[in-house]
Amino acid sequence: MIIAQSAALSIGFLLDCIFGDPNFKLHPIRLMGKLIELSERLMRKIFPKTPRGEFVGGIFMAALVLIVCGGVPFAILFFAYRYNLFLGVIIEAVMCYFMLAAKSLKDASMSVYAPLIRGDIEEARKKVSMIVGRDTDGLDETGITKAAVETVAENTCDGVIAPLIYMAVGGGVLGCMYKAVNTMDSMVGYKNEKYINFGKAAAKIDDILNFIPARISARLMLIAARIVGLDSKNASMIYKRDSRNHASPNSAQTESVMAGALRIRLGGDAYYFGELYKKPFIGDDIRDTQYIDIKNANRLMYWTAVMAFVICMAIKITVGILI
Repeated sequence: MIIAQSAALSIGFLLDCIFGDPNFKLHPIRLMGKLIELSERLMRKIFPKTPRGEFVGGIFMAALVLIVCGGVPFAILFFAYRYNLFLGVIIEAVMCYFMLAAKSLKDASMSVYAPLIRGDIEEARKKVSMIVGRDTDGLDETGITKAAVETVAENTCDGVIAPLIYMAVGGGVLGCMYKAVNTMDSMVGYKNEKYINFGKAAAKIDDILNFIPARISARLMLIAARIVGLDSKNASMIYKRDSRNHASPNSAQTESVMAGALRIRLGGDAYYFGELYKKPFIGDDIRDTQYIDIKNANRLMYWTAVMAFVICMAIKITVGILI
């Protein structure tokens, strides 16, 4: 099974690098989103509309989503592998493919880069609004560029490295469970009036699951910065100084390396749903932000992903041989 899972993850990783995440209505991540929406409505009906009631409802929602998103893939793979080993590998490879988002992250950020180069700021704002949670109406060219770079930096962990690590440990099932938590956090993990209590459990689970992957991602990104010819020395300095400059215990890990490697300043205050959130800066503005930073951010992301994949496969196959 270790060799089968290794093959499945390898195929899934290659498919993602070549084709990117497919966009269709029955995509597992979209189905997870629908499940989270239904679970939220159900729990809000069941539990009282008090801070404690919403908090407990959020716990039950998270538990329900994890049971379904772990149980369904497990059942599918259990029967697939029992029927035929190769069928199991193919199905698990497709699962792994759906859980990774390296090429899609690159394509989404480059969809912001293209209108910036053309001078179409309105189109760039529209494109960046699709990949960030903040309000984008008031962003200028520099703000749009930084938002795209920050998205690549943060999602290097959430969309690529963390799923790789969890699938290397527990195959497609654990990958699905991780993405379910990550999707919950992106949907209900806000600190606004609606979700401050209800989304607390999902946000905390996401913080816990990303704690180790975020730090692995940052350290691999430091190595990648040297490989691609960016400022690895400054990246290391900024990482040591600013890796905790975020409300999340994990987000500034890769953002600080990215800011240092590009020699720009990220972070700072941002508007969410019309409300200003005070946020510390990450990095130093050694030079002005340029559109090319989006391309360089993607280069850094890809090299980090490749190194993570090679290391995960080496460890998993070694364990399989020793066992």
